[in-house]
Amino acid sequence: MTPEHVAAFCLSLPGAREDIKWGGVRVFSVAESKMFALFHLGSHDGLAFKVDADLFLGYCDRPGIRPAPYLARARWISMAAPYPLNDGELQALLTRSHQLVVGKLPKRLKLALLLDPPAADS
Repeated sequence: MTPEHVAAFCLSLPGAREDIKWGGVRVFSVAESKMFALFHLGSHDGLAFKVDADLFLGYCDRPGIRPAPYLARARWISMAAPYPLNDGELQALLTRSHQLVVGKLPKRLKLALLLDPPAADS
């Protein structure tokens, strides 16, 4: 996946939005401030996102993947393009990162992000 494909995929997730922060970092978040992925804009198109705590060290042992600077304690990993994961695995991990963040939101925000309004009976 190219960085633009990754960005398009992130924005396709429920409630996702994009902001530019910290002098050129593309931040993908839900509920206005809860980040689930980010790009360090620059020469390497670095991508970082959250992973399950029990999988964090296993991913960090893989070539091309390392703990994300400043976010490793929250179990984020980072990698440079070309990404060392196939498209399916990368999409699954980005989806999981989104789910991990949404899972910590208050119930009212989860409902607003993930559920369609109930259909009215005719």
